[in-house]
Amino acid sequence: MTTALVWLRRDLRLSDHAALSVALQEHGRVIPVFVFDRTILDPLPPTDRRVAFILESLKEIQARLREYGSGLVVRIGDPRTEIPGLAHEFQASAVYANRDYEPAAIARDTAIAQSLAGQGIQWVDVKDQVIFERDEILSRQGTPFQVFTPYWRSWLQKLTPVAMAEYPVTPYCRNLARLPAVPLPSLEELGFAPNDETPFTLTVGESGAATLLADFARRIEHYHVLRDYPARKGPSYLSTHLRFGTVSIRQLVRLALANPGEGAECWLKELCWREFYQQLLWHRPDLVEHTFRPEFDRLPFPNREDWFAAWCAGRTGYPLVDAGMRQLNQTGWMHNRLRMITASFLVKDLLIDWRRGERYFAEKLLDFDLASNNGGWQWAASVGCDAQPWFRIFNPVTQSRKFDPAGHFIRRYCPELARLPDSAIHAPWLAAPLELESAGIRQGQDYPHPLVDHASQRQAALALFKAASGR
Repeated sequence: MTTALVWLRRDLRLSDHAALSVALQEHGRVIPVFVFDRTILDPLPPTDRRVAFILESLKEIQARLREYGSGLVVRIGDPRTEIPGLAHEFQASAVYANRDYEPAAIARDTAIAQSLAGQGIQWVDVKDQVIFERDEILSRQGTPFQVFTPYWRSWLQKLTPVAMAEYPVTPYCRNLARLPAVPLPSLEELGFAPNDETPFTLTVGESGAATLLADFARRIEHYHVLRDYPARKGPSYLSTHLRFGTVSIRQLVRLALANPGEGAECWLKELCWREFYQQLLWHRPDLVEHTFRPEFDRLPFPNREDWFAAWCAGRTGYPLVDAGMRQLNQTGWMHNRLRMITASFLVKDLLIDWRRGERYFAEKLLDFDLASNNGGWQWAASVGCDAQPWFRIFNPVTQSRKFDPAGHFIRRYCPELARLPDSAIHAPWLAAPLELESAGIRQGQDYPHPLVDHASQRQAALALFKAASGR
């Protein structure tokens, strides 16, 4: 009987799990393992909510494994030493993992594979977190797609039942290794603490993902209509679960295809955007630090520190921008439309390098994914692979009136503006003095004056990009 380890990473579930399914079918004794990676954890603030999400999801996995007399083996350290050490400890002949596409993860896995090979242990990585990976979808010229729409068409054409078929796990659980019950480390043992200022409210684990998915399945037909309105229940709210793999991408695609209509098609396209950015980063790992369009790599942004601090804190004087940033700071999540608006405002209104905003989102977002975050920021900053020109600039007031017309979202996260009438809440600086007085607002004290004038900053941004583009 051969023994194999299955290293859980961005796949914190026990169903429709490629690496686990393959390992269980090929080995008589399979041991699931997880490593709290100190190289990732140590730079994080002690109240980072992602660690709590991971830990609570692992507790659910541990409980499920106990039903089979097995358990999850957990270590704290550097996977480069911990995984080879575990393989030696359990006399494993192979280590299985689902493939990761981020540059740092690729380097880590390469080093681990080499270390295992030195012990005569096989490294097996399989595709799981995407439907199509790396260079599986190329243009007719055999080159990677650089524009989304043709990639989307090719992706759809290649989408077969086999590509989204489930990887069964339950029928083979008899091959899980019998292991003693060992408690998981606590947040405190990991060096973290609950975030009391912004409580953790998102449902966790595979069961939490299933609850959200069932709810979204009842709303998916309206997704294309409601998704852009932050005060409406439009999104799936599954992004964090997809990021940590508590739900399978194949299951999500199957759901979309089982519900023909504009809503499901629109959502399927969003799932495809995620894969577009994944393959782009795999082909162009330099995008982690550099722009897709090289002429914009060194734009001379003024980068005013006080403006950046105001943007981070949600104190720009533009209510929808501020509400979006406060939602991020308070919950660890931001509505997708607001991600575009706040990003555009930082780059095109405040003239601050997109990389600074990207890093701030990376610190705060529960659903942070390097490829999607990088791709989204480059798109918003007009420095990425976008078919639209660089002079696309969101007007924050127009966007506010269009997507939060009654100001419900603004009032939730900017309560100091709650008593303003709908007509004034999108641009308080234009409100009549009596309106401000009756709402109890002293402009510049209770709520800030606008940091900038959008119209003049728009012209400054156009000049900045025009000079760099040579047009």
